[in-house]
Formats: sequence, structure tokens, C-alpha cells
Amino acid sequence: MQDVDFQPRLTVWSHVWRYVVITGISVAAWWGLAEWQWNNNRAWFGVDLALGLASFVLVAWRRRAPFAIALALNVMSAVSGAVGGPATLALVSLATRRRWREIIPVGVVSLVASIILVRLDPTGAGEPWQLTTPLVAAIVAITVGWGMYIGSRRELLARLRERAETTESEQAARLAQSRTAERSRIAREMHDVLAHRISMVTMHAGALAYRDDLTPEQVRETAGIIQENSHQALTELRQVLGVLREDPGDADPERPQPSADDLPELLEEAREAGMNVVSNLGPVEAIPDPMGRTAYRVVQEGLTNARKHAPDTLVTVALSGGPGDGLTISVRNPLRIGSPLDVPDSGLGLVGLSERAALVGGRLSQGVTADREFTLTVWLPWPA
Repeated sequence: MQDVDFQPRLTVWSHVWRYVVITGISVAAWWGLAEWQWNNNRAWFGVDLALGLASFVLVAWRRRAPFAIALALNVMSAVSGAVGGPATLALVSLATRRRWREIIPVGVVSLVASIILVRLDPTGAGEPWQLTTPLVAAIVAITVGWGMYIGSRRELLARLRERAETTESEQAARLAQSRTAERSRIAREMHDVLAHRISMVTMHAGALAYRDDLTPEQVRETAGIIQENSHQALTELRQVLGVLREDPGDADPERPQPSADDLPELLEEAREAGMNVVSNLGPVEAIPDPMGRTAYRVVQEGLTNARKHAPDTLVTVALSGGPGDGLTISVRNPLRIGSPLDVPDSGLGLVGLSERAALVGGRLSQGVTADREFTLTVWLPWPA
């Protein structure tokens, strides 16, 4: 038993061919009887013709009141052969709904009405009821079965169409989610790459702006550091933005991502830029590459934060742990004495690090200890 209709909208051609078919059925059912009525009973002929014309009007409303229209037309078919076509169409339309509480009573009425008409027809009065009744019952059963088949097919097509639309919408949602994730990844990568370089440029530019005791050689050396880091920032920005181009030919292949093996170079670069860095890295070559990339970004972000907020403090970088215990990365520096520096603080770096750690099953903690030391600690799982 179905509670949902799957009735498609009918085109003009759909209406036309249906009316052609039911007209043919009515003509075939009434042709012999109409001749007898015209010659012997003109009143019956007029009633039959009037009911037939009315039935062709009523059948147009079969979708708005399927049960009432089908019941009425099949009752009318008991005394009118001209109603046979519309009554058949109404029964088929009702059967497409596949509701037995509607099909059974209308089917019984159709069977009884057809038997009555056959018995009233003087042209076939000599045929035994043992032959006509099974034939009429078979015709009604075929009509109902055909309607139920049409309804089942309509439901199948509607379900397939709904499933295709759902799949398409889910695909669009997955695509949008993938784009959002890729944009977040690119934004995180741009922050990790550029914040490190720009913070070094800012620190040395600040030294040039506020210190008037530098020798010409120190000024040239500081300006050289600014120039080198600015150039490196532009180069790395171009490499990151290359993945945003639509045409594959316009984008250069992504450069190899940093790993734990690049940590000594990163720390040495920070020392050359004037930072006071103490490190205890341990055997970084044993760290797997995926974990090493995260470790590199953690140390890079820790150095960037220290350079932005406490450039004149001691920064301690330590890596500890091993297979089975996990990898712990710690970056610590005392808070700056005096008023804080006026630098932009987006907070995106720590958010990005937290996302990176969560993606690999790790965790991040950061904050100020009781002895006024800022600590950034990240733990990453390291399978045994």
C-alpha cells in the first residue's frame, strides 16, 4: 500500500493520445448496442450518448479526485457503453496509486457494471453468463494490473531521479567542502611560510628605525638581511600561490615540504637573524616525514611568535620522545620585560598548528607558566 503519488505532469500529446485510445474503446464497446438503441429505443440511445459525453469531461478530473471519478464512471458504465473508454482510463489511473482500499471497491463495481451491461445488451443476450463473466473479470484484472505496473514504474523512475539529485547535491557539497579544506590548507601554508619571513624583516627594520648607534657596516648587514628575507618571502609566496592557478601548465610543481631534517637549518637561520636560540633536537633523522613536517611547522611558528612578541629573549627548542611514546615538541621563551610590542596578532598560527596536530591525532597546549614563561607544547603520536 502506497501513501505517495508519483504522477508526472502530462503534456498535450499525453492528453491527446489518451483521449484517442479511450474514444476507440468507447466506440468498440457501444457500436453494436448503439445501432440497436437507435432502431428500437431512442431514449436509451440519448441517455447513453449523454452519459458518454459527460464521462469524457469527468475523466479529465481523474487526478484531482481519482476514487470518486473512477467510482462514478464505472457505475455509469452499467447502462452506457459510451462510458467504457473513460471508465477504463479512470480505473487504470486509480490503479497507478496502488492503494488496495480504493482498487478493490472500484474493481468490484467495474466488474458488476460490465456484467450488467452485457446482460442488458440485446445483441449479446444469447451468450451464456458462464462465458461472459470470466471474460469480463479477466479484462478488469488486466486493466488493474496494467495500472499498477504503470504506478510501479513511475515510482521507480521517481526514486531513481531523486537518488540522482541527492547524489548530485552530495557531490556538490563534497566539492564545496574539499574547496574549503584546500583553501584552509593554502591559508595555513601561506601563514606558516610568510609569517616567519615577515617577522624577521619587521625585527630588523625596527632595529634600523630605532637604533642610531649602528655602524655603516651593521646597517648594510641588517639591510642585507631584510633584502634577503623579503626576496625569500616573495619566492615562497609565488610557490604557494602556484597551486591556486586553474591551468596545470601555469603552476610550478610544489616544492618539497620541509621535514625534521631541516630543523637545524631553520634554527641556524634564526640565530643568524639575531635571535638567541638554544636547542635540543635529538636524532631528528629518525622522525618520519609526515611527523617531521608538523614538527618543522611547530618550531617555525614558535620562533615566529617569539620574534614578534619577545625578540630579545632566550628561546628554547626541544624535541623528545620516540617510537611508541610519541614526539613532544616544546618551544619556550620568557615574556618580554616592559610594555608589549605593537604588532598585529591574528592568532591564526596557533589555530593552524592545532588543526595540524589534530589531523594526525596529536594535541597542542600553550600558555604562560607561573614564572612568566610562554610555552608552546605539541605532542604527536609516533607508532612503535
